[in-house]
Amino acid sequence: MGETQQHQRPIRSYVLRCGRMTGGQERAFADLWPKYGLDPAEGPIDPTLVFGPGRPVHLEIGFGNGEALLEAARQHPGNGFIGIEVHRPGVGHLLLKLDEEGLENVRVIRHDALEVLRRLPDHCLDAVMLFFPDPWHKRKHHKRRIVQPEFAALCARLLRPGGLLHMATDWEHYARQMLRVLTTAGDFENRAGEGGFSPRPESRPLTRFEQRGQRLGHGVWDLLFRRR
Repeated sequence: MGETQQHQRPIRSYVLRCGRMTGGQERAFADLWPKYGLDPAEGPIDPTLVFGPGRPVHLEIGFGNGEALLEAARQHPGNGFIGIEVHRPGVGHLLLKLDEEGLENVRVIRHDALEVLRRLPDHCLDAVMLFFPDPWHKRKHHKRRIVQPEFAALCARLLRPGGLLHMATDWEHYARQMLRVLTTAGDFENRAGEGGFSPRPESRPLTRFEQRGQRLGHGVWDLLFRRR
């Protein structure tokens, strides 16, 4: 029985690291989560009900400490933004920044991203962003990469026609897997043309992580796919 249950465990695209929380981040969870947090365990999440009808909704998966999400929310106050992240320090950091800047157009989910995507209603998103996901660089771990055929199918279901899927990675092998998966899916059009990568658009800010990688000579590959 134990062996059977082990085989039935879902494959996770992340490792839940126990990062150190600051006192401020701990307080943010206690004081700010009720304002900014969304909990799938409390019932289905409908972005239209969260932000109101007619408002464009962008979703970022694995926002880290929230740099890109914050910048997008600042630049587009008329849009609603949902960020998904499992690591508590990053979530706490973002909660503090949202409160500090008085941003009202962001909501945060701390849960497995694929499970959240499976529960969202059809055609509820205008954009999905996935920046620098865990590359799982060892071959035996490639099955843990989040960009798989199921991910492409979920994004195709959730994005409105013309909606954008924007991914970025600093691992070329993963970039080429992303390109292959999205091209094979057939529901998307590559904005760079068949087999191409896009230059970083201004809508994706240059993070400190990426700046450090550039100094070390690392490449970055952006992929922008439009929902047909």
